[in-house]
Amino acid sequence: MPVDFTKHFVAVPTEFKLRNNTGCSWKVTVKLMNGRVTLDQGWATYAAVHQIKIGYMVTFKLLTPDTLKVIIFDDDGIEVVNKCGKHDEAFAAKE
Repeated sequence: MPVDFTKHFVAVPTEFKLRNNTGCSWKVTVKLMNGRVTLDQGWATYAAVHQIKIGYMVTFKLLTPDTLKVIIFDDDGIEVVNKCGKHDEAFAAKE
């Protein structure tokens, strides 16, 4: 995450819920690496399940202090709509 983004937090949470454009939520942990906040456990699986490819653009919008809305655009700039599919229950965010 950009350093400027993390300035919006009193303390950066240890995990975020990622909410996609169909309302599904996914849990990822947050890690400090080389002075930057990064998405850690759960992100690689999220990216694989949602078929995020090189060339895609992923945007994040802060909805609540621990929830980010994620919108994925393909390499043509078209929004990718992902239905809630079966995914690792360890990372499914409970509503």
